[in-house]
Amino acid sequence: MKKFMDETFLLNNQTAIDLFEAVKDDPIIDYHNHLNPKEIYEDKCFDNMTEVWLGGDHYKWRAMRANGVSEVLITGDGAPFDKFVAWADTVQNLIGNPLYHWTHMELQRYFGIDTPLTPASAKSIWDQCNQKLKTKEFSVRNLLRKQNVSALCTTDDPADSLEWHKKIREDGFEIKVLPSFRPEKAIGIDKLDYLDYLDRLSNVSGVEIKDVDSLLEALKKRLEFFIENGCRVSDHSLEATFYVKTNKVEVEELFKERLEGKTLSEEEEGKFKGFVLTKLGQMYAKKNIVMQLHIGAIRNNSMRFFNYIGPDTGFDALNDFNYAPQLAALLSDMDLTDQLPKTILYCLNPKDTEMLAAMAGTFCSNEHGIKGKVQLGAAWWFCDHKNGIERQIEAMSDSGLISTSIGMLTDSRSFLSFPRHELYRRILCNKIGSWVENGEYPADMDYLRGMVADICGGNAVKYFNL
Repeated sequence: MKKFMDETFLLNNQTAIDLFEAVKDDPIIDYHNHLNPKEIYEDKCFDNMTEVWLGGDHYKWRAMRANGVSEVLITGDGAPFDKFVAWADTVQNLIGNPLYHWTHMELQRYFGIDTPLTPASAKSIWDQCNQKLKTKEFSVRNLLRKQNVSALCTTDDPADSLEWHKKIREDGFEIKVLPSFRPEKAIGIDKLDYLDYLDRLSNVSGVEIKDVDSLLEALKKRLEFFIENGCRVSDHSLEATFYVKTNKVEVEELFKERLEGKTLSEEEEGKFKGFVLTKLGQMYAKKNIVMQLHIGAIRNNSMRFFNYIGPDTGFDALNDFNYAPQLAALLSDMDLTDQLPKTILYCLNPKDTEMLAAMAGTFCSNEHGIKGKVQLGAAWWFCDHKNGIERQIEAMSDSGLISTSIGMLTDSRSFLSFPRHELYRRILCNKIGSWVENGEYPADMDYLRGMVADICGGNAVKYFNL
């Protein structure tokens, strides 16, 4: 029996161990997360483990609800220690869940604690961690340094002032903290507050939005502002119908109707969204900005809790719709004029993994020698567990080249989430090691070490122009 989460955790052969040893301390490029740049600038110190671990983490909140924990101890006003004990009780019941591994990797890597978290050990672990959290050594910036983070990309609305990104850069912080351009609200013509958002975008861009051309001009100005502040990547969440073939005249009429307060059909919304997405993609290609497409969430499914505590609180799920024709048409529209940017395709529903891997290969042709120009993204959200990561690696290998992969990300709001990169590296090394030890690939260790190093960071540096 192997020891619990020891140094060979998830590494089941010698080749895997050797490969992991070569990359375990390599810098982390985290190109998609939801960290708060204000907290990075202020170099925040957390009061206790509940604040840093459970505040805003809807992964944990879902698990606690499934374990029968009262909402007062999840998002309510329960005492911090009581919430921590409720989480400890949940953790003990998380066998097979990635949260179990993440929890204990975070305890090990940040706090040097090897003891499994249970209700019985909760008080001791609470005291040890809190004592360290209150020291400057465990401030936000030092937490990032502890995991050797080299660059991270937050997620930001086009109307954002990027105040904190500017201050971080001016402050001389050695870790790159870059904004990502996420124009979800500008495209979300179906949202109830859409017109209010357009007013905000008009004010910050200095462009009066009265038609589609002025909307695109406002977004262009904001994209240029983001690029001036270090932006390398955009991000889009695509749900339900996101592309229907149309033309400029039709989209102008639809936009005019929405400005007048009318409600559009789902197909009409798809025409608008697809048109604007295409134009944005062309902007990205011109500016060398990567386009991320996160596809397949169905959000805020419990209206009772949406009304009670709002969005992003653990009530989203996997959607189930067949979007391959829409995606192919969207990418083809940009590719037709050779204006398809570097693009990462993420699926939330695992049934779409192989489809996206094959779709990516269809659009990789380019005259600039870009490796993996369009590629299957990292295992995302409900897929970022051991099985999902293995499936992503296998799908990318089956349909293309895993050697061109840009690796893992956290997609997290937590400053303790960076050991997820280590988990990915272990699973990647074990998968490659198993192929080698099974005689499916030669044991060319010099090449393999270099390839794994590229997947774990080197490719991302080139892909995102870091």
